[in-house]
Amino acid sequence: MRLAEIRNTQRDLYYFQLRLGVAGVIVLAAFTVLFARFFYLQVIQHQYYDTKAEDNRISIVPNPPNRGLILDRNGVVLARNYSAYTLELTLSKIADLESTIGELAAIVDIQPRDRRRFQRLREESKGQDNLPLRTRLTDEEVARLAVNRYRFPGVDIKGRLFRQYPLGEVASHVVGYLGRIDDRDIERIEESDHSANYKGTDHIGKTGLEQSYERALHGTTGFEQVETDAGGRIMRGPNVRTLAPRTAPVPGSNLALTLDIRLQEVAGRAFGENRGALVAIEPSTGGILAFVSRPGYDPNLFIDGIDPVNWDALNNSPDKPLNNRALTGLYPPGSTFKPYMALAALELGKRTPTQTIFDPGYFIFGTNRFRDATASGHGYVDMYKSIVVSCDTYYYMLANDLGIDNIAQFIGQFGFGSRTGIDIEGEFVGVLPSPEWKMKRFRTAEQQKWYPGETISVGIGQGYNSYTPLQLAQAVATLANDGVMFRPHFVDYIENPMTGERAQVQPHSSRTIPLKARNLELIKQAMLGVNKEGTGARAFAGAGYASAGKTGTAQVVALKQGEKYSEATVAEHLRDHALFIVFAPVENPRIALAVLVENAGFGARAAAPIARKVLDYYLLGKRDDKPAVKRAEKPAEPAPVPGEPADEPAERAPALEEEEGE
Repeated sequence: MRLAEIRNTQRDLYYFQLRLGVAGVIVLAAFTVLFARFFYLQVIQHQYYDTKAEDNRISIVPNPPNRGLILDRNGVVLARNYSAYTLELTLSKIADLESTIGELAAIVDIQPRDRRRFQRLREESKGQDNLPLRTRLTDEEVARLAVNRYRFPGVDIKGRLFRQYPLGEVASHVVGYLGRIDDRDIERIEESDHSANYKGTDHIGKTGLEQSYERALHGTTGFEQVETDAGGRIMRGPNVRTLAPRTAPVPGSNLALTLDIRLQEVAGRAFGENRGALVAIEPSTGGILAFVSRPGYDPNLFIDGIDPVNWDALNNSPDKPLNNRALTGLYPPGSTFKPYMALAALELGKRTPTQTIFDPGYFIFGTNRFRDATASGHGYVDMYKSIVVSCDTYYYMLANDLGIDNIAQFIGQFGFGSRTGIDIEGEFVGVLPSPEWKMKRFRTAEQQKWYPGETISVGIGQGYNSYTPLQLAQAVATLANDGVMFRPHFVDYIENPMTGERAQVQPHSSRTIPLKARNLELIKQAMLGVNKEGTGARAFAGAGYASAGKTGTAQVVALKQGEKYSEATVAEHLRDHALFIVFAPVENPRIALAVLVENAGFGARAAAPIARKVLDYYLLGKRDDKPAVKRAEKPAEPAPVPGEPADEPAERAPALEEEEGE
C-alpha cells in the first residue's frame, strides 16, 4: 500500500509567484514596446503620417483652361469649344480589361469603332494610364453609368471640353486640328518650361494654327484640392468640406485672323472637283485673305482619335487630301515666271522695252530645238508683247543672254526658293536653280555640272524650277506693292478673353527690292494687257475692275526631242498643271493671288476663271457658286476665239540627258 505524498504548499506557492512575476514582466515589456511604438508613431512621426492621411483624403486636381477661339477677320468662328461627358478607363486599376469593356457594353453603346479607336490610343499613348473608351455620352448613358459605377474600379465619368470646327474642311489646312497627346508630345512638353501647365490636358495642337499658336490658345491650368473616398473618387454633395482656395484656370487667348472665310469658301467652290491650291494676300500688309488646298479634310475626325476606316480613306486617297498643297506643294511656275524674267532684263540692262526679237516658232541652241507654244511663231516681239502673248522664244533668248547666275540672284529677291516665314509650320523651301544648288543637290561630278541648255528651260519657268503656291503669291504681291515684301501671316491680333485687350500683329516688311519705277510700270502694264487682250482676256472679259495677271502651264513630264504632247491621251496625273497669278485693282492693289490647278492643262482655261471668281467676290461682292472648271478625264482642246491669242501650253523641253549632252 502506497503512502499518499504530502504536497509542499510552500514550494508550490513560490513557483506560482515566480511564474506570475515572469508573466508580469513579459506583459509589462510588451506594453512598454507597444507604448514606445505608439509614442513614436503618434508623437515623433505625427507630421509624416498626418501628411500621408491628408494625401489619402485630399487630391490636387488640375483644372484645364478653356482653349481660345479662332475667328476670321469678320468674327466668324472657325474653332470653338463645347462640353460633354466621357467614359474613361484607368488601366492600372483594371485587372481584366476585355471583361470590363464587355460588361460596360451592356450598359452603354460601345461600337467596334470605339474599341478600335481605344486600341489605337493605347498603342500611340503608352505613357498614359487614363484613356477614353467613349466620348460625348448622352444624359441617359451618364445616368446608367453613375448607378453602376461602384461595380467597375478604374472606370469613371468625366466632364471634358471638346474642340469643334463648325465649317469642317473649309479652312482645314489653315486652322489645323487638335489631337490627343501622344508619347512624342509628352517628351516635348517635359523638355519645355511649361510641363506643369499641361497637367490634366488631354489634347494639343497637331497642325496649322492650332499647333503654331498652341501656347497662346492653351491658357494656364488651374488647381484645386478635393476630398476623395476610399476608391480615390472625388466626393460630391452638400456635406463635403471646402478645402484650400481654388486656383482658377486662365482661358487661352483668342486668335483673330486676316483670313476672310467667305472668300475662302468662294475660292474652294471654284475648284469644283479639281485638285489644287490658291493663296490670296493683301499686298500692303502681307495678311492672308484666302488659303485653299483642295481637296481638304474634316478636322473634326481627329479630335477623339481618328478611326482606322477614316484614316485609311484619307491617307490612301489618290487625291492626297492631307497634303497642304499651298504650303508644301512644289510645282514649276511655267509662264508665270516670265514677268520676273522681263523685269530682270530691264533692271540688269539686258533688254529695253522697245527692243524686239523675231520668233519663228522655235529657238535653236546647240543641237537642240526649243519649240514655242505657237508653232508658227509670233513674228517680231517686244517685251510688252512677249508677256501678253506669252512668247517662249523671247524668254529662251533672254535666259541665254542673262545667264543662270543673274537669273538666280535677281529672281531670288522675290522669295523664290526661300521660306516666306508664314506663321504656320511645315513650309517647304522649293528650288531656285543655280550651279551652287546643283553642286549641293547631286553627288557625282557629271550630275553636279551645270549645262547651258538647262538655263534655257529655267527661263520659261521649267527645268529645275520648283516653288510653292505661297511663294508665287508672295512674289506677285511684292510686284504689286512696288518691290516692298511683307511676311505673309494669318493672325491679325491676339485677344485676351478676360480683359478684351488686343495684341496686334504688326505687318513685317522683310525687304524692299530696289526697282526702277519705270521698269515696274512696264511690267504691270504688260500684265494688265494679259487680261485685256492676251491669254487671260477670255476669263476677265467684262470685269468691273482692272487687273494684272499672267497665265502659266507647267509640264509634269518631259518629252524627248520631237515628241508631241497630247493632253487627251495622257494619263490624268501626268497632264500639265494650270497656273495663274494676278493682282487688282491695278491702280491700288488690294489683293494679289496665285492659283494652281493640278493636271488641268491650260492656265487660261482652268486657273484664270477661278481667280476671276475670287476677285469678283472680294472687289465687287459678286458670288457664283458654280465651279469655274469641271474635272474631266479626257479633256478636249479649247476652241480658239477669233482675234484672241491662244493660251500657251508648256514648252516641252528635251529630256535632261539630251540637254546635258550639248
